[in-house]
Amino acid sequence: MKLTHSRAVLLMVAVTLMWSIAGVVTRHLEQARSFEVTFWRSLFNALALLAILPLVQGRAVFANMRQGGRALWVSGVCWSVMFTAFMVAMTLTSVANVLVTMSLGPLCTALIARIFLRHRILPRTWAAIAAAGVGIAWMYGSQLAGGQWLGTLVALCVPLAASVNWSVVQRSHAQGHDVDLVPAVLIGALISAFTTLPLAFPFQASASDLGLLALLGVLQLAIPCVLAVRCARVLKAPEVALLALLEVIFGILLAWAGAGERPAPEVLVGGSLVIAALVGNELLGWKEQTK
Repeated sequence: MKLTHSRAVLLMVAVTLMWSIAGVVTRHLEQARSFEVTFWRSLFNALALLAILPLVQGRAVFANMRQGGRALWVSGVCWSVMFTAFMVAMTLTSVANVLVTMSLGPLCTALIARIFLRHRILPRTWAAIAAAGVGIAWMYGSQLAGGQWLGTLVALCVPLAASVNWSVVQRSHAQGHDVDLVPAVLIGALISAFTTLPLAFPFQASASDLGLLALLGVLQLAIPCVLAVRCARVLKAPEVALLALLEVIFGILLAWAGAGERPAPEVLVGGSLVIAALVGNELLGWKEQTK
């Protein structure tokens, strides 16, 4: 089926909804904790991608991975950091804290691209970075007394790793070597599973936990990652960035409705400032592209 623009938009909304179930599902785990949660989720993600990749890209995909070059493997390491930090952060702090912190990805990317790739940062993006910084500082300030700052700090590794990943992919593209992101996700899942395995012992996950973690690995991670890569071939970058922010809204609402995790007022205020800064920056960028 040909993916038109309207279908790509609807599919991207569905992708963000699948991404957003991580928080509420994690809150219903019975015994699995911290690195064990990360291990099982990454393992199920890898197993799902091992089945999906040959169907989507053909059996030659694994042979092509061996020729993917250094950029593919660096991208895979970045994905592994994102997978690991995300789930560990989920066990340390609230869903809202993690999702709002993750949403800083586009702004972190702009800063890293400026430092390492010498990309120019537009005034509107500097303004968005400043506003988002105020929002995050407001959130952090409220958490210093509550002891949740460590989880938010771990969550910050996700947008930082995503920014490095994007910069590596962009640099590789400029050199004439495109990185296939779906195999990179598989590499990331395998690295995450292997590195967290020693830290996951002794296993404590119940049968119910394993079912939920399999759901996360397949439906919340493997399938939406494949679909998001396909959507990105049709949608412009600002459109993808704006639609991806729905994960924050969906995730907070699902955790609130499905697990009774009501976000703190400071998180709502700081998070609203961050999201407003991101939306404003992307809308202005979109407007500039359509002139």
